[in-house]
Amino acid sequence: MTNSIALFLATIILSLLAVDWLMFDWANLVYLLKKGTTLIEWMAFWR
Repeated sequence: MTNSIALFLATIILSLLAVDWLMFDWANLVYLLKKGTTLIEWMAFWR
C-alpha cells in the first residue's frame, strides 16, 4: 500500500466518522461496534 492510498483511505474513514458524529450522534459507529463484538465472540466460539 502506497502512502497516497493510505492517506486516501484515512481521509475517507475520518470523513465518514465526522458525518456520523455530526448527523447521527455516533449511532452508526455504535451499531458497527456492537456487531463487531458479536462477530468476534462468534469467531472465538468456532476457534
